[in-house]
Amino acid sequence: MEMVVDVSQGDSIVENDGQEIFTLYQCLQSSCAVGGNSKENAQNAEPIHSSSAKALTEKLHLKYSQKPWTETIKLARFCLEKPTRTALKELLDFPVQNCMKKLQNALKVRSISAVVDRLGSISKQKGVVSHLSPTGTACYITSDMFYIEVQMRDNGDVVDVKLAHHGETPMTCEELLQHLSVKNFDAFGRSLEGLLNLYQIPGNNEIKAKAYLALQSLEQDLSGISNLFRNASNTERVTEMLHGKVGHLVPRNGGTPMAIEYYAPPPCCLEGKYISVAQMFDRKVFATIGGTNTMHRLPFSPLLANSQPGADGILPLMQPINLVFLPLSDELSMDLPACFFLKFLQPVPIMLHIIQKIQKITGLPVVGMEMAPFYELLVRVTLKEKDCEDEIMMNKSHYFFVSLPDCQKHCYFINYGPGEETTVMGALVSRIPFTLPHHVPAILEVLRHQAAYSTLISSCVSDDSINDDSAEIVHFEIIPQLDTSFCISFQDPAGSTLTTVAVDVLNARQIRCNLYVNPADPTFICNNEFITGVIECYMSIPVTMKAIFKEFLRMNADVKIEDAEVVCST
Repeated sequence: MEMVVDVSQGDSIVENDGQEIFTLYQCLQSSCAVGGNSKENAQNAEPIHSSSAKALTEKLHLKYSQKPWTETIKLARFCLEKPTRTALKELLDFPVQNCMKKLQNALKVRSISAVVDRLGSISKQKGVVSHLSPTGTACYITSDMFYIEVQMRDNGDVVDVKLAHHGETPMTCEELLQHLSVKNFDAFGRSLEGLLNLYQIPGNNEIKAKAYLALQSLEQDLSGISNLFRNASNTERVTEMLHGKVGHLVPRNGGTPMAIEYYAPPPCCLEGKYISVAQMFDRKVFATIGGTNTMHRLPFSPLLANSQPGADGILPLMQPINLVFLPLSDELSMDLPACFFLKFLQPVPIMLHIIQKIQKITGLPVVGMEMAPFYELLVRVTLKEKDCEDEIMMNKSHYFFVSLPDCQKHCYFINYGPGEETTVMGALVSRIPFTLPHHVPAILEVLRHQAAYSTLISSCVSDDSINDDSAEIVHFEIIPQLDTSFCISFQDPAGSTLTTVAVDVLNARQIRCNLYVNPADPTFICNNEFITGVIECYMSIPVTMKAIFKEFLRMNADVKIEDAEVVCST
């Protein structure tokens, strides 16, 4: 008769026995790895691994001498497959589960049983439970706070996926349905993990449910603010991002939190080609909730008082309006070990004085930051966004070469600062904590300001190099000033004197430019309004510099024509 392992005595026995088995496995694995090293290393390392493995083997032999070997094998398998909340999970990546996952990914899913197996494997990895319905045409994935119902045909095609959080009516979830309709189980697993992350709150299920209510109230307030400022004629996305109080909102769907797109350079024509938003670095945050070590008072009911549009329907996007929020009270809020967060897809470099403004708005510290020179952080992140993972990321010379069509190659030197005292500091920020919905518009306005400034500076950053056949290079120096101001110094197009353009980024929508030239050289005169218009339109320093040089050539050509007309008339 086949022996059955009794694992009902608790996790402690399984963990202790499994830990011994795993330690033996690790020693043997390390011994094998040493075999690939040099002979000297193997000689030095072997006595340690051999003695450890031998001692553990003898201990296990004595411990299980009265038990069948099949029981020991089953115990080892159980410990290797056991999912969450064990010490083994941190030490071993579950070899049996990994092998099963690879095998399942290699097989085509063409039946209900195959879909159920995949969903069961994903559920086990994420620490939730799955089971087949009595009818055999649906699979249920359940946790303490939500459940998912996957409805299928006999051939394994998924026809509907319903999601219900605690106390809610099951509703079709478009995100989960889309993933399973195309058999994208990896994406489904990520979405399931996102759902579980909503409830990573210290405390019991009641506290987790209240935290979910707080998140829902925040989302309703943000949606209400967005509706107040949305134009009835379906405002363009970029306009909404730049001018809307809460940018462009994308509601929460499945495991993907509510997205807030808060900045993108305005799309325009460059050299006769239209630049779409998808080709530019737009900025996005996700509004979510997370657990904290301290208690915070969070609203569990919407606070926006003027959530209804005006008498004529919907308020225009550009019309100023004062948002009115209800005060916090015991009836509308509660203390929870949680906080709202605006989370970035990837850590974003933010200047220290901008971080301090955000902290003043929220009254909470932006934790987990490591201060570093801001411009070095910005250069590294910009090159990473442009898929430049090579040696250029370690460039310490601060020189970057930019190529534009029908233009001499530009070389930009970013002057980070001559010393530590003048270095502008910043940090890579992953998330921003806050507790009230009216914090979000103020935070986004500050983030837009930072994004506009970073967009201009990063427009000079490139992985281009000098080619032997390159034409004459025009050199520019970027000199950061106070806060979000900088200067661009260069020789005028005639190559006779030094010229400077002072740029002050007042906010995400307003920039002020001033051109300073040598008074003794009146030949280079360019209108400040012209420079400001170009830089606000394109949000690019190289394009602005190219426009300035073209304007100089045009003005000189006009002057020559006027001189020729004067000569002819005389």
